[in-house]
Amino acid sequence: MATNPGVLTNWPWKPLGNFKYVILAPWVVHSTYCLVCKGEKEDLFYVLLFPFLLTRFLHNQIWVSYSRYRTAKGNNRIVDKGIEFEQVDRESNWDDQIILNGLLFCLGHMIMPIASHLPIWRSDGAIITILLHVGPVEFLYYWLHRALHHHYLYSRYHSHHHSSIATEPITSVIHPFAEEVAYFLLFAIPILTMAFTGTASIVAGAVYLTYIDLMNNMGHCNFELVPNWVFSIFPPLKYLMYTPSYHSLHHTQFRTNYSLFMPVYDYIYGTVDKSSDALYESSLKRHEESPDIVYLTHLTTTNSIYHLRLGFASLASKPFASKWYLMAMWPVTCWSVVFTWIYGRTFILERNALDKLKLQSWVVPRYTMHYLLGKQKEVVNNLIEEAIIDADKKGAKVLSLGLLNQNEDLNGNGELYIQRHPKLKIKLVDGSSLAAAVVVNSIPEGTNQVLLGGKFSKVSYAIALALCQKGVQVAITKEDKYKQFEQNDRFGNNLVLPDNYDQKIWVVGDGFTEREQLKAKKGTLFIPFSQFPPKKVRKDCCYHATPAMEAPKSLENLHSCENWLPRRVMSAWRVAGIIHGLEGWNVHECGQNMFSMDKVWKASLEHGFRPLPISI
Repeated sequence: MATNPGVLTNWPWKPLGNFKYVILAPWVVHSTYCLVCKGEKEDLFYVLLFPFLLTRFLHNQIWVSYSRYRTAKGNNRIVDKGIEFEQVDRESNWDDQIILNGLLFCLGHMIMPIASHLPIWRSDGAIITILLHVGPVEFLYYWLHRALHHHYLYSRYHSHHHSSIATEPITSVIHPFAEEVAYFLLFAIPILTMAFTGTASIVAGAVYLTYIDLMNNMGHCNFELVPNWVFSIFPPLKYLMYTPSYHSLHHTQFRTNYSLFMPVYDYIYGTVDKSSDALYESSLKRHEESPDIVYLTHLTTTNSIYHLRLGFASLASKPFASKWYLMAMWPVTCWSVVFTWIYGRTFILERNALDKLKLQSWVVPRYTMHYLLGKQKEVVNNLIEEAIIDADKKGAKVLSLGLLNQNEDLNGNGELYIQRHPKLKIKLVDGSSLAAAVVVNSIPEGTNQVLLGGKFSKVSYAIALALCQKGVQVAITKEDKYKQFEQNDRFGNNLVLPDNYDQKIWVVGDGFTEREQLKAKKGTLFIPFSQFPPKKVRKDCCYHATPAMEAPKSLENLHSCENWLPRRVMSAWRVAGIIHGLEGWNVHECGQNMFSMDKVWKASLEHGFRPLPISI
């Protein structure tokens, strides 16, 4: 929102929310009717308009995904400032301008007979478009842009766009409604001229709009991709095509580099930023960033690709939840499964920063189902091993194993890699100590008994031991584990087999069945110690989050949710790796080894991480 919103700031269909696409429905029905019932097949407008709008959606999404990938890697990145959830929310309506274009084209086709039955191609129309863009469009945009930076218009309209310092491709179309209409009228000059002169064609119009999308996305992608040999071959090109670094300076300096796509008018009127060339050269020379701490995770469900930071920004910025409309994208989903299978290399997902440490999240291109298949055990282990070696070569200090990457049945909670590579400099962390500490400290004060269920692990063992030593009675549902734990005197007399299921606090892990949940009393609080949350069967009970902590405000560039966790919340396994790096602990935490729960808990609080409150 602008600093002081002016007239026509909000888009007319804002109240419709995600149902805004219904405003295109009448035009889809009209086009279908004209095409099928009236037989107007020779008018390609009805055939091509909506597929073309879909290609514009796809074009923008490709730019967003690739830009986020490149800025996470760091090579050729221009601005280091991070992106936060506020910016993602502000830019979530980037598709409004495509809807607006579709409506205006439909209206224009309806009221202007000269816009119907257009040929596929006309050279004279294409030439007119080029000349009018280089001349009137670029010239008028330059002066409109400068006017928008006058304090009156800037505070009411253009400040909304400039709220984003570190830009993403879709930042290019984030404007108040009135401002976007003004831009449309500018870009309509060549299109209307072609129509009124009888030189319009389908290809010329489509290519011109694609050119606008391409240049807009490129100018806001925040990484330099135009090679300098292009300007060496044809030096005048620097006046006819801007670069991402050129326009990035407009977002950081505000009073320079006003031009649309062609810097010629900045040169004519003396508004070129003096550091344009230097920033361009330095951005081209910038190498891939080496992380200090790596968090290694993996894909979960087949739809999880859309919830990744590299997927749909609107989904990634919210906790994972199934969406019905993703079912319509099953061809893309199937293709992505095949692609990740063939690609077979870990890829970078996200970069963050905390106290001068560079953090990165890497993704193993395999889904949860692959981890559960015995035949895939060797393949998955090889992928994890390659990622560890790669992180070690890049100089990372710590790698924390997330989700099933530290599964006991798969690799002995990471111990397999230590045995294979005893000379590793990087420290492997499975986060078990912090996960256990988070669970223990989540149990409400005054609790005198809990029930421990689900598949047992070293985390559940540590939780049971810590609670027993605090005087809390721990009821274990599995008799074999009870007998095993009972032999350890450290548990005292607080370890019992349950006679009933009256305990109000249940600490549960993987394998906690629906049948077991039904045994709990009304109002029971389920606190999971597993990486994956249990299925919520009981509406009359409360379910706490999987072990996690809220990130400190000083942690930068956090604008996507980690799987099902809320905003700015990190899993305990991820936090454990960060704490390990911040404290400089030069030891592994994997296999059957566990770090001091009290020590890691205290360190996490000192560095600003906070436990999640329990909602009852």
